[in-house]
Order: sequence, then structure tokens, then C-alpha cells
Amino acid sequence: MAVNAYIKLVPSSAKQTVTIEDVKELFHEYKNNTTKTGNQIGWQYGESAFPYVIKETAEADGKWFYLHSNDDRYYAILLGVDRETIRNEEGQELEQTYIQVTLPEQSTYGDKGKANEFCKYLAKKLQGELHLFNERVMYYYPRK
Repeated sequence: MAVNAYIKLVPSSAKQTVTIEDVKELFHEYKNNTTKTGNQIGWQYGESAFPYVIKETAEADGKWFYLHSNDDRYYAILLGVDRETIRNEEGQELEQTYIQVTLPEQSTYGDKGKANEFCKYLAKKLQGELHLFNERVMYYYPRK
């Protein structure tokens, strides 16, 4: 059974909206950071740290993409962006953007570990609310 994690952009997040292109840019930034770490320690850490490449299909229609790995310990991670309507404390309806991270049935424990790391990175960069695969919540935004 597929499992999901969500990075929700709340009113005190750094951004209120995010596009699929923004998520792709953050993926490239994350890969670049891991490569720099490898250069500092003199090891090809970038490919081991996050061994995925972006794959897109025609049916995705710019709403989602997946990260595919050719390493036999990993399979794939799906990422998509959508909006939902929520009610705030005053009862007003608000549009909230979220990033959905899905692990398909074929995903491995390695995929889950890498997806958790990437989710935490996204939530920290966007100052969002992270709903993990195990349904726990981590807050990366300034709280009052």
C-alpha cells in the first residue's frame, strides 16, 4: 500500500504558494548541497546521498513528477503539489498549498529513509508543517 507525507504551507510559512517547478529547483539545490559535502570530504557522496533523477510522464500534466533511482536498494519517490481548502480559527475558509510525497508499493526502506530526509529539507526551506509517513507532525515554521 502506498504511503504519503505532506509539507503544508501555513500562514507563517516563508511562502504561501509553491509550484512543481519550485520543488524541482529545491531538489536540484539539495543534490548540489550533497555533492558539495562530498567534495569537502573527498568522496563522491552526491550519488550515494540521494541517488535519484527526475522523471516526468505526459500524464503528470505539470502537477507531479517522480524521482527514480537505478540503484537496486532504491526504487522511486513521487512528488506533487496541490491546494486544499481549510478553515482557520475564525471560521474563514482559506486555500492552503501542500506538497505530497508518495512512496508507491514497490518502494524500499531505503526510499522511505531518503524521502524522510528530503521532506525535512523541504519543510525547513519552506518553513512548513511536515506530516510524516507515520502520521507524526513536525513544525518548521515560527510558532507564536
